[in-house]
Parts: sequence; C-alpha cells; structure tokens
Amino acid sequence: MFESNQQPPKPFLQKMKRLLGAEFDAFAESYTKPAHIGLRVNTLKVRVSDFISKLPFSLTPVGAYEPAGFIVGEWERPGRHPYHAAGVYYLQEPAAMVVGALVSPQPGEWVLDLAAAPGGKATHLCSRMGDVGLLVANEVQGQRARILAQNLERWGAQQVLISQSLPDIMVRVFGGVFDRVLIDAPCSGEGMFRRQGAFEWGEEMVAACARRQAEILETAVSLVRPGGLLAYATCTFSPEENEWVIARFLQAHPDFVLVPPPQIPGAAPGRPDWLPPDIPARIGEQLVHAVRLWPHRFSGEGHFVALLQREGTGEGIKRPFGHWPSPGRTERESWRAFAEEYLRVSLPEAQMTVVNNRLYLLPPHAPATGSLRLVRYGLLLGELRRGGHFRPSHHLALSLRPGEAAYTLDFAADDPLLAAYLRGEQLAVTRPSGRGAKAWVLVTVDGFGIGWGKMANGRLQNHYPRGLRWP
Repeated sequence: MFESNQQPPKPFLQKMKRLLGAEFDAFAESYTKPAHIGLRVNTLKVRVSDFISKLPFSLTPVGAYEPAGFIVGEWERPGRHPYHAAGVYYLQEPAAMVVGALVSPQPGEWVLDLAAAPGGKATHLCSRMGDVGLLVANEVQGQRARILAQNLERWGAQQVLISQSLPDIMVRVFGGVFDRVLIDAPCSGEGMFRRQGAFEWGEEMVAACARRQAEILETAVSLVRPGGLLAYATCTFSPEENEWVIARFLQAHPDFVLVPPPQIPGAAPGRPDWLPPDIPARIGEQLVHAVRLWPHRFSGEGHFVALLQREGTGEGIKRPFGHWPSPGRTERESWRAFAEEYLRVSLPEAQMTVVNNRLYLLPPHAPATGSLRLVRYGLLLGELRRGGHFRPSHHLALSLRPGEAAYTLDFAADDPLLAAYLRGEQLAVTRPSGRGAKAWVLVTVDGFGIGWGKMANGRLQNHYPRGLRWP
C-alpha cells in the first residue's frame, strides 16, 4: 500500500496498526498520495486578495483557520518565483500552519519561539502579531540560526530578536515574562515520513526524544508569565512524545491546564486512551483538548499541538527593559546622509544601536539581553564602513514598502532582467531621474523590494547577496 521509496519501518507500521485499529488502512492509503505543497502569504506586505490576483499559481485555501494559507498545485514551482525571493510568501506545509493559528499571538505581546529554525512558525507568529510587540526567535544550532535569520530577513520582520542561546540561559535573562511561548519540539518526525522518509527512526529514538521534550518543557515553564500560554507542538504520531509528555507535565505543574482549541476542520482530539495506566483520570481527561492532525483526515502531514495555560494574570509583571548604547556622531552622520538621499521614510534614531559596525533599529522598549548570544537585534539597517560610507542591508531592502525608497527599479515577475538580477548579473539600465552617475537603487518586483543595486557608469552593480543567488 505504501510507495516503495516511502516505506516506513515495519515496527512503526505494526505500532500504528495497533493504535489505529480500523483506521489504519485509511492512514496507510494516505502514504500512496503525494505530500501537499503549501504557502502562506506575507500579510505584512500584501493583502491576500491582491496576492491571489497577482500570482499565476493554482491555489486552494487551506481553510478558515489560516486565511493566508494555500495549497499549491502539484506541478507548480513556488520556490523559484521572484515573489518567494521578495518574501511575499513562505513555503510551509499546511499542518504546520495550524500551529501558528492555534498559538494566535496578538499585536503588542511578548512572544518566544524557543526552537524557531528554519523560521516557518516564527514568520507566522510575526504576521499574526502584525510585527507589533516583541518576538524572540531562538535557535541553539549555529547554521540553523543563520537560516532562521535569513528567513525572518526575507519576511521583512522588524520587531524580532534572533537568539542562539540555550533555554536555561533564556530563563536567567528573561524569567517569566512572555505572553506566549512556543515549543516546536525536536521529535522522531513520524508525521513527516511521507515527505522526508524514516532513515533514523526507532523506538530508542522515540524514547530519547520524549526525554528531551520533557526537559525542554520543564525549562520553558519558567518563561511563561502568569496567565500566559505555553504551546507544545511536534510533527510525530508517537503517544510517548505527545500525550505522555503533556500528561506528565500536567502532573508536575497543577498551575497549568490544557485549554480547548478553536475548531480546525479535519483535526482529531488527543487520545487519553493511549496514556499509561498510572496517569490519573483528572489529568487524562484533559488530553481530549490536544489537537492531532492525521494525513488521512487532514490535507497535510502529521502534527500534534497542546495549548497549556498558566493560572493567574500578567498584572504587575516586570520586564527587563534595557539601555542600549546610541550610535556615535560619525555613525549618525553616515546614516543620515544615506537616509536623506535614498529613503522616503523616517526611522527613529532613538531606537538605533551599533553592534560590530552594523547599525540596527531595535524594537521599541528592547529588553536587556544580558548573556544571550544574539544573531540579530531587530532590523539590520546596514553596515558602517570606513570613510563614513553606509552600505544598506538586504534586510532593509526587504522591509521597505512601496514609496519608501527614493529610487526604484521595478520589474514584472516574468521579466528576464529580473531573473538576471537574481542570478547576480549586472544590468544595463537607465539611471534614476534626477541623479548623477551613482545611486543606490531598490530593485523591486511588482512593487515588492527584492534587493539593492548601485548605479555606476550606466550599469546597475548587483548587490543581491551571493548566498541567495539563483543558479
């Protein structure tokens, strides 16, 4: 019943047949079908209705739980469209969109994504917040933290601190100040077998993941304010990593309850009947409020989500607001010279700081970060170079809205010159009106910022980042 290149391990199939009973055949049948390709529109940059009118893809809405989410036609290549390079949408598996929808952060809140790479859920949280408030996106592993930074940069996110820190350090720096904390826990990945295969799966791996998940939860509990929400998510079917972990947590933390989620069409409840016998009934009965997504019931892969709310309110909470050093006179003058010439939007200098010759626009009331290892400090404006020169960042290009750059070079999405730009080529183009031989130019696709170029001798020098260039 399974395709040969997607055949899960036999012990896994035996376990699922035991758990699912009569549902197993439908579950197994889902693995003969291709995995869905999903995309989520960046509502910080475009209205969904306007996006639909522009994009040539075949799109099917994922459902009311995420109005910006769509399933893409099987033969489309959304990762090779300029809108993807411009951060107009993010490629995200439909079931993963459910997580951000259930966490549902609000503008102005403090939100922590504790294991945020590669950034799908972090960009979703940012959009749900309207990029207002504070999002701390954390990833321990260095290379994954850099990928996280690239994806949030492409999204144009500004009110975000990107951290590469261990959870216990996060606790020491922040304490219980976050309105919402998301743990997208490392897991055995059973829910992704259709998409990624099952090369390392085994019961030993499941047990090891469950131990690690319990440890992460135990640390994360100290980051949630009274009345705040702790969201736990995995992409696995294993009860040991899902219901068991949550039940043990609720036993140890009676100040938390599992709250009923909003209705998600196709979702199934958690399974208290899969708990071990030592779990009290008062704990087990809460597990029906967890959410399970099955590939034979839902148009997506396998996921589990539990929403845990702490008792109390956030009244009187003290947050660690910090004092950040202001740019020096030379640094301010470099920025002002660039901004006055090339920008048509005013950015508050009071929120700016310099780290390693990089100028950042901090989130309002940016917190003290103590011993955190930060990868990004809000919006990276650019690099301060010798001689007072300022070089604008790719992050700034992706954050600017139509009309905010003085000089733009706009292309249609199917223009061969735009493809040449994305490959890193120089372009022979007419210089912006009213300018001399040299000028920073924002390259755009249908009005969406995609990168910088600099006019020199009748050609546009290409400043699209080398690591992002199309082959």
